[in-house]
Order: sequence, then structure tokens, then C-alpha cells
Amino acid sequence: MSSGAGAKTERGPGVIVGVLALAGVVVSLMQTMIIPLVPKLPSLLGSTASETAWAVTATLLAAAVATPTMGRLGDMYGKRRLLLVSLLLLIAGSVVAALSEDLALLVVGRVLQGLAAAVIPLGISIMRDALPRERLGPATAMMSASLGIGGALGLPASALLAEKADWHLLFWTSAGLGVLVLALVQALVPESGVRAGGRFDLLGAAGLSAVLVALLLAVSKGSTWGWASGLTLGLLSGAVVVALVWGKWELRAPHPLVDLRTTARRQVLLTNIASAVFGFALFAMSLVLPQLLQLPAASGYGLGQSLLVVGLVMAPNGLVMMAVAPSSARISAARGPKVTLMLGALVVALGYGLGLFMMATVWQLVLVSCVIGAGIGLAYGAMPALVMGAVPISETAAANSLNTLMRSIGTSVSSAVTGVVLAQMVIGAGTAKFPSQGAFRLILGIGAAAALIALAVAAFIPGLQRSPATGEERASATPAFPAPGTTEPPTHSAAVTSTPGRSDRPQHR
Repeated sequence: MSSGAGAKTERGPGVIVGVLALAGVVVSLMQTMIIPLVPKLPSLLGSTASETAWAVTATLLAAAVATPTMGRLGDMYGKRRLLLVSLLLLIAGSVVAALSEDLALLVVGRVLQGLAAAVIPLGISIMRDALPRERLGPATAMMSASLGIGGALGLPASALLAEKADWHLLFWTSAGLGVLVLALVQALVPESGVRAGGRFDLLGAAGLSAVLVALLLAVSKGSTWGWASGLTLGLLSGAVVVALVWGKWELRAPHPLVDLRTTARRQVLLTNIASAVFGFALFAMSLVLPQLLQLPAASGYGLGQSLLVVGLVMAPNGLVMMAVAPSSARISAARGPKVTLMLGALVVALGYGLGLFMMATVWQLVLVSCVIGAGIGLAYGAMPALVMGAVPISETAAANSLNTLMRSIGTSVSSAVTGVVLAQMVIGAGTAKFPSQGAFRLILGIGAAAALIALAVAAFIPGLQRSPATGEERASATPAFPAPGTTEPPTHSAAVTSTPGRSDRPQHR
């Protein structure tokens, strides 16, 4: 067995955390890097704006399909192994996109890139298996926050490349970073000996993929097709029907893709709901602030800044997330991750509230971005701890993948809602038309409301939970100590293959 304990002493927790966090940042960068190109793609590829939008939509759909599937495969066949597969897909997709001269090949590359989205939940799960408890909280907080860090830090870099160099260089850069991370993971990250066993639920994976593709396709393209169109309504209806059939199958399957009984536990269910709401809130900021910065002064409130300035304004957001991640872990260790999640929701709501009144200058938008980033950093650091504290050790990757997926669904809904608001509330300035300032204030208000809803949801999560068990504790079979105030009754399940006789579900006193 490739135990986490052995790997720790050879390489040290800091090395493992650094490599996995870098992997998360690179994947997040991949998802964000195309944003500066979106307005230019129609002229670059000779296509319409609605057609080139598939360069973004395809990645979203591929990530939705890959995240739960790769998580489950990681639990069964090795998390590091599936992490390496994900990085290979990222590299392949980046190379294909870098070589593309037409939309079809670019979309193929973006699909392959999207299949790498499971890197972050797989990395968090490897940390649970390989790190000692005192390092697990800060490490998972940093890995979770890397979802926002990579995007915020990568935006100015990709904007600079898009403005000053050939756009293909963006994808060559992504491929190069992918190769670097792949080599580091291969050399420095240990494989976990924890295995779920059983057979892969192929029907369950196909059913969940169909649900997610139908749902996200309807949400992301609904404004283009029409929300009342037959295609949009048909996809939404199909998603509901297939979801019901899929749920019935998963409850009966001997080795389900998603253990719905575990997922239905209050701690896991409410955390996932809060994650979706937070995903909504995070993306609302990403859509509003860049537009406020770029709109011309003729609109009456736009700041007329370049894309590079937009990137520089958004970059501190990622730095704040990185700085707040250790604080998130400390608060969770002292008061429980529920408190951290609620505090994060409150800070995000405060940030959006500030945005309602502070949008007249660049420094004001930097401040708003940083406050929201601090709240997201706190919340994202707490979510993995809440999920891993309530699921069996052998299902860690699948549970983290589902949580990441819920955040992605939240961002998709946020994009759709924001698009509708900005399209409906417009003003004229000469012959040009812009979204009104009231539209942006409405979106900021919706973001604040979403954060407060997440706060309310988090309030119903069970109280202080103990930290999830680590690889070191499983290897030594030493019982972990719960945090004070834990009230959930003990649960029992079959032992993990790597630790005979040891229950793979979190034990509570």
C-alpha cells in the first residue's frame, strides 16, 4: 500500500500541498483564460457571436460531466492516478486549442480542457489521505480557494497576452503549465491506498451526465434560444424526468456513482446547497465588475478602462483569497467550519452591499472585489471540511467532486440571470445602447441576497464537527478526537480496504 504516512515523511506535507495547490490554480486559469478572447473570437474564427459562445459552453458541459465521474473513479482506482489523467486531458486540450484555426477544433480543445475540472476535488481528497490533521485544514482551504485564485490572477496575464501577442499563445501557456504540474505530481505526490472497491456505475454516470448537460445547456443558452422556446423547455423537462429515473436507479444500485443516502445527510445536503448559492454570488461579481470598468464614460457611469486594467483590478481578489485561506482553517479549527461558512457569507453580502454605493472609481471597485474575495476565501475553505466530516473515507473524492459541481451549477445560473437582467434594462447614449446602472445595482443586490440565503442555509448545518480523518490516523488506526459539541450519532459501514477492521465513515462521540 502506498500510505499517506510514508509519503509524508519522504516529501513533507508542504511539498504535497504546494504541488496540488498549483495544479488547482492551473486548472482554474484554464477555465478563465479565454474570457479576454470572447469578444474577439467571431472575427478571429469567422463565426457569429452565438457560435463562438460554444468555446465557453463546451468547457462548462465537459466539466459538469467529468467532475462526478472522475471523482468516483478516483475513489475506486486511485486519486493520484485520476489526477494525472485529468492533467493529461488538460495538456491535450490546450495543444488542440493552440493548433486550432477554426471554431470546431477550438471547441474540441475546450471540451478536453473541461474534462480536467476534477483536479481540484481530487487534490482535496489526496490531502485528506496524505496529510496529518494539523496540516489538513489550511491545505484544503488553500486548495479549495485555488478555484478563485487561478481565475483572478490569470485574468490580467491572459488579457496582456490577448492584447499584445497571438491568441494561440494563451493555450500554449496552458499546455506548458500543465506539463510542469504533471511532472511535479508524478514525482512528488503519493498515491492513496484508500479504495472504495466495487464496480463503476456506468448507467449512473450516463444518467447524471444527461441530466447535467440538459440542465446546463438550457440555462446557458436559454437567453439565446428564448426561455419559453420548445428547445429550452424540452431540455429542462427532460432534465427533471431523467433526474427522477436516475435517482431511483442510484438508490437501488449496489455501487452507486453518488451515494444519495450519504448526500442526503443534513450536513452534506445543506453544504452543497450553500455551495451552489456561493457559486452564484462569485460569478455575479466576475460578470459585473469587468463591465463597469470597460463601459465608456458616455454611458454616464462606465470607467472606460482597457482589458488589461480590468485584469489588474480583479487580480487582488485572488490574492485576498490566498491570504484568507489560512484564517479560514484557523476559524474552522476553533469554532467549526459551519461558523466559517456563515462568516464568509456575511462578508460576501457586505461586499455586494458596498458595491451598490461604490462603483464610481477604480479604487472603489478594487475594494468591493477584495471584500467579496475575502468572503469567498473563507467560505470555500470551509466547504471541503464540512463535506469530508460527514462522508465515508472511501467516498471522499466523489463527495468533493459533487460539491465542486454544485458550485459550477451556481455559476451557470448566475450567468443566465445576469444576462437576462443586462439585456432587459438598457439605456441609450447616442446610437449606442448600454445596460443601465440600475441593472448593475440590481445584480449586485441579487448577489447580496444570494449570500444572505447561503448564510441562512448554513445556519441549519449541524454544529461543530470534528476534522475529517487523515491518512496518518487511518494508517495507525488511532481514533480521532471529535470537536466539542458534536452531536451526530455514530454511523457504521464496511471497512476501507487499506485499513482492515476500521470503519470508513466518520466516527462521532
